[in-house]
Amino acid sequence: MREYLKFYIDGQWVDPVEPKTSDVINPATEEPAGRISMGTAADVNKAVAAARKAFPSWSQTSKAERLEVLKSIQAEYARRQPELGEAIMEEMGAPSSLANGFHVGLGAGHLQTAIEVLEKFEFEQARGAHVLRYEPIGVCGLITPWNWPMNQTCVKVFPALATGCTMILKPPQLASLSAHILAEILDAAGVPAGVFNLVQGSGSVIGTVLSKHEDVDMISFTGSEPVGVQIQKDAADTVKRVGLELGGKSPWIVLDDDQLATNVASATAGMMGNSGQTCSAGSRLLVPNSRMAEAIEAATAAANGVSVGDPRGNFAMGPVVSKGQYNVIQEYIQKGLDEGAQLIAGGLGRPEGLDKGWYVKPTVFVGTNDMVIAREEIFGPVLVIIGYDDADQAVEIANDSPFGLGGYVTGSDVELARSIARRMRTGAIWINNGFDFHAPFGGYKRSGNGREWGDYGFHEYLEIKSMIGF
Repeated sequence: MREYLKFYIDGQWVDPVEPKTSDVINPATEEPAGRISMGTAADVNKAVAAARKAFPSWSQTSKAERLEVLKSIQAEYARRQPELGEAIMEEMGAPSSLANGFHVGLGAGHLQTAIEVLEKFEFEQARGAHVLRYEPIGVCGLITPWNWPMNQTCVKVFPALATGCTMILKPPQLASLSAHILAEILDAAGVPAGVFNLVQGSGSVIGTVLSKHEDVDMISFTGSEPVGVQIQKDAADTVKRVGLELGGKSPWIVLDDDQLATNVASATAGMMGNSGQTCSAGSRLLVPNSRMAEAIEAATAAANGVSVGDPRGNFAMGPVVSKGQYNVIQEYIQKGLDEGAQLIAGGLGRPEGLDKGWYVKPTVFVGTNDMVIAREEIFGPVLVIIGYDDADQAVEIANDSPFGLGGYVTGSDVELARSIARRMRTGAIWINNGFDFHAPFGGYKRSGNGREWGDYGFHEYLEIKSMIGF
């Protein structure tokens, strides 16, 4: 079992001020995969002081110096990718192919993107009678979730480093093993002391102290809407910047064409990826009412075809992250049944033959957009199919949500897909499964504010200075 009992503060691995530990549970076995120390306000204060001390020198480094550090991190990250994948598989139950593939690959992709953006980024621009200057905002508190441990951590850490900020990372209590390895990577790569700091523990303690701290200039948080709201309140007294990437109930619109069955099957299987624990998952599948029977057949077959089992085996889907998450998902499935939604795949309980581990059946309902299972984020492998009559109604249903993080449009009529995408009130839309590390990502409405990924991710960590008459 892994034991990560020290924090990384001011370039050193140090003991917590007060010894207190917590187990990280492997959701596939329900047994401890590791043990971490639980930090206190005193640990946060030490980390913030280190970051504040390091900021004057790191903020004045050149692009070339920061590029050298990022490339050193890149080499070390590549060397330790297998260890990261193993840790992710153990801490949150991602199948080996996913943990060692997309999970770890997203972190590497954000690192490469930060290098590419930094190489071209102009920190000073002459604009008429003034010069516009971008400067690092200062000390940043980075609070990350458990569902995509490397993606959500690297999309914050690397832009913050690239722009000259210093930081304190608070990784998720449920899945903090990979973050510890990332800290080792940054240390081995020669990130200067105090620039990056890591303190583990509960969000209610570490996150709250960071959010209220007078010497923290910014909070970047990815997680649930209620916690994001509380962070904004906690940060208000110090008027710090708060970037939030929160929940979603993303619509996936399948157009009426001869590829409908294939596209419905792809959307259904895609929703089940990472056990449905993705903030931008296409959890509302919108299909033409005139093709509903065909869509149901395709979705049923696709969901029933998703193999579920031990992350170390050759399965498409592993467990959800914890007993608590499992119970929440079961409650939502029961709500769907109580609301009268038509269950066409999955349902309550574990899949057959899996008596241990927090495994959920890939579940598909046919329902309406006013049902609880279509309004609230379930964060599990539960899909709701909703019918529409025409493109206008599809857009109306898609936009009828308190969230606006992601959206999908799939179909052979690309112009129609583009037209629909322009009308959807959501921060990111994937047309026919497009992908780009440089595309900004973030939400409308209750899905948050600010943007990550690419050059827009840099702006999260920069202040704007006007020098008039320069």
